[in-house]
Amino acid sequence: MEIRPATASDHPAIVRIILPTIRAGETYALDPGLSEAEAVAYWTGADRETFVAEQDGVVLGTYYLRANQAGGGAHVANCGFMTGAAAAGRGIGRAMGEHALDRARARGFSAMQFNFVVSTNQRAVKLWRSLGFAEVGRLPGAFRHPGLGVVDALVMFRTL
Repeated sequence: MEIRPATASDHPAIVRIILPTIRAGETYALDPGLSEAEAVAYWTGADRETFVAEQDGVVLGTYYLRANQAGGGAHVANCGFMTGAAAAGRGIGRAMGEHALDRARARGFSAMQFNFVVSTNQRAVKLWRSLGFAEVGRLPGAFRHPGLGVVDALVMFRTL
């Protein structure tokens, strides 16, 4: 598997990964009605580096890396990750997470923070904990899950 910077030619593959996740509304606090163009603009915005995980010419996952905040908070990285449903459970998320930590270090970030990990997204919570992230905050009832109702969101953090 190769993890590389995304190009404009990857946008259709990125859309095939991110739109079903956004539409499901279970793990990201994004409008499920985003158009393809809006979703790609969000995921590949000018304020972030976007990467794809590719195997045998097929994009299996994608992530972006950016500064969590501007100014005094710009030394802390932030990321978003999505893996295609067909690639779930194959280590793609872990590989992208490790890549993101290395890339963040290379860019000079001193920490990484996830601002809003939906507490019911147990695969993500387990992965981030295994990569050294700690739950440093809990936002009670911050996410309206379409099937489970109101659930907590976690703030997760680790130094680099």
